[in-house]
Amino acid sequence: MAIPARAAGLVLGYAADLAFADPRRGHPVAGFGQAASSLERACWADKRRRGAAYTGVLVGGVAALGWISQRATRGRPVAETAIVAVATWVVLGGRSLAVEGSLMAQMLENNDLPGARDRLGHLCARDATGLPANDLVRASVESLAENTSDAVVAPLLWGAVAGVPGLLGYRAANTLDAMVGYRSERYVRFGWASARLDDLLNLVPARVAAALTVAAAPMVGGRSADAWRIWRRDASRHPSPNAGVVEAASAGALGVTIGGSNTYDGSLEDRGTLGDGPAVVVADLSRSVRLSQVVGFGAMLVAVGVAVVRRGRG
Repeated sequence: MAIPARAAGLVLGYAADLAFADPRRGHPVAGFGQAASSLERACWADKRRRGAAYTGVLVGGVAALGWISQRATRGRPVAETAIVAVATWVVLGGRSLAVEGSLMAQMLENNDLPGARDRLGHLCARDATGLPANDLVRASVESLAENTSDAVVAPLLWGAVAGVPGLLGYRAANTLDAMVGYRSERYVRFGWASARLDDLLNLVPARVAAALTVAAAPMVGGRSADAWRIWRRDASRHPSPNAGVVEAASAGALGVTIGGSNTYDGSLEDRGTLGDGPAVVVADLSRSVRLSQVVGFGAMLVAVGVAVVRRGRG
């Protein structure tokens, strides 16, 4: 049986991300972010209803564009494969995550704390001012775990289920969550819909990412039983219903302890303590990068399987 066009596109897009990473200039996701910022300035109000409309217009508009593009390729397998591949490449961030994690490891190995603090913003939004090396390592390991789910596993699964609209719509929702989903004074109401939509879209992918992390634990010197145990025991300590799952599984797979208090936009937030091993050290960061890569590859295989099954049922 020939591989379905959607599955083939997911594989090619995943390979393109590994080969080329994100384009340095003119990235469509960056363009979407600029458009979202402009719309926010025009329509912001300290109201959930206004924020819900903002989210609906942006996510719905991008998903509709994906649907139109996909429909235009119906009945043309080569064209469908190509458009799924391009969309997959655009929304994935696996290669960039690995590069950023490796750069952080190199800077910390060279004791370049100022450079590492400046670089942390490429992985997460927490305040790096004055962070010591151990906190920079912890922030990087946590962000690699969460972003592997958000930027690799989830888009692949949504692409497998819904094709181009799933790929683009998911990335739009996840981007809005990063922009306005924080519980700051400005966004506590306006960003509520974006944050909740992102939580909903990641409920299943986060748990698939955690399961893949459990399976991948032996490949980074850990034990699957420990990853499973820490996931089940500690995930609920984290305030996020999805980040806690993948971060706890990652802590168990690496055999380390992560979590604690972080500063976002001047506000201190307790993220809970995950794991029961020693605190992370610089050497664990390279292991975390490897874990991210293995989980991403596993997600690609799962996504292909889902796409094949869905095509067979269709």
